[in-house]
Order: sequence, then C-alpha cells, then structure tokens
Amino acid sequence: MPVTTRVTPEGPRRVWHRHTPQERLRYALGWALGVLVLALCWRLIAAQTTWLFVQDAPRQAGDLFSRMLPPRWSYAPTLLRPLWDTLNIATLGTLLALLVATPVAFMAARNTTPHPLLRAAALLIIVVSRSVHSLIWAVFLVYLVGPGVFAGVIAIALRSVGFIAKLLFEAIEEINPKPVEAVRATGGSGLQVLTYGVVPQVLPAWTGISVFRWDINIRESTFLGLVGAGGIGLQLNASVNALAWAQASVIFIAIFGLVLFSEWVSARVRGAIT
Repeated sequence: MPVTTRVTPEGPRRVWHRHTPQERLRYALGWALGVLVLALCWRLIAAQTTWLFVQDAPRQAGDLFSRMLPPRWSYAPTLLRPLWDTLNIATLGTLLALLVATPVAFMAARNTTPHPLLRAAALLIIVVSRSVHSLIWAVFLVYLVGPGVFAGVIAIALRSVGFIAKLLFEAIEEINPKPVEAVRATGGSGLQVLTYGVVPQVLPAWTGISVFRWDINIRESTFLGLVGAGGIGLQLNASVNALAWAQASVIFIAIFGLVLFSEWVSARVRGAIT
C-alpha cells in the first residue's frame, strides 16, 4: 500500500492508503504480463534443452568429481611458470590500460574535456572497450599476433580501458570545484589547474579503480589460455582435452589460490586508501 507523510502538531506521521481500483488493475496486468513473458522464455529454453542430459547431470558430476580426486600434486611445480604468466598478463594489461584510460577519462569528463568532439570520441572508445569481452578480444588477437602472453596482455588492456576510463571520468566530474576555481583565480594555466586542482582530488579514486581492475584482470587472465592467449588456461585446456582430471583439479586449486591472493592485495590496498 502507498504511504504518505503528513505533518501533524505532534510531528511527521506516516499514513497508509489503499490502492485504487485502477491501481490494482494496473498491478494485476503487470504481474500477468510478467508471468506470460516468463512462461514464453521457459518454453523457448525447454524446446532447446536435451532433458536426457540434464537428468543424467548429477551422475556425470559425481563421476567427474571422483576422477578429480585425489589431485595429482606432483603436477603442481609445472604450474609455476603458467601462474607467473597469468600474473604478468593481468599486471601488464592493467598498466597498459591505465596509460590509455587516464587521458581518455580526462577527455570524457565534462569539466576537463578540451572540446565536445574529443569528449564524444572518448565516450566512443569507452563504449567500444566495454562492449567486447576480453575472451573475444583474445580470440581476435590470437589470429592477429599469434598465441601467447602478448595476445593476452593486449586483450586484457583493451577490455580494461573502458572500465577504468568510465569510473575515472565519473570521479572527475564529481570533484569539488572550489580547489579548481582557486587555482584558476591565481592565474594558473590549464595544465596547472589539472595538476593542482583536479589530480589531487581524483588520485585516491584512480588508485582504487586501478587495483580493483587488476583484481578483476587476475580472474579474466586465468581463462584466456582456453583460446591460446597464454597463462594457466593453456594447461587447463590441455588437461581437460587429455581427460587428465587429477591434473585439472590441481589447476583449479592453483587458480583459487591466485584469486585469493589478488583479493587479499586488493583489499589491503583499498583499505589503506580509505
């Protein structure tokens, strides 16, 4: 039921009202439409699903889990280099993205862009980068530059530019204008206004966004190897293709450990900022 606040001599008071017949009819039609859309979606999904496989899934999952145990721990030393490559893909990709995303963010922000056309171009870069997943970038790059870590680094960077630039330009637009006006009032140039009025205010946000994106990139770097873009995903793909499930379980544990490490680093850095 809708609620309104009525001011009384005793203070503000919440008053409940019944829905009108028109409102009840509108809500009923909305719910009916939602149920109809849900039923149609379920019908389409059900028509494209092989229910025999779904019914057999619990038995297959149990069989797969039994093949993964015990993990083949002797395979663990082989994963040190792929883990290092994965870490490098995430770190170098994030650094490369920062080099591109930072000026793009300043061009995209209304209060720092030098020209509306540059702002439009910066927003287009952000949209294109955010529209394509890193795995799809990796597929294209493996064809263009060949398989390996380099393709992974570029794929991560291309995906990260839009994410970093969007969050950063929103932070720039929300800065306190008074320091900027103070630097401008002293006769400071445009570069000095940015250096002393804008950058100090967005530096904590820039650091937090960078670490947050690096944390995300660690996770994304673990599966780029599935399409040949380097990292531990290569070993995972090879183990799955060879049905070496005991090896695959060691890889899953290694990925879990790497993600936990990135979470810990990200939390510590962001905690130090705030």
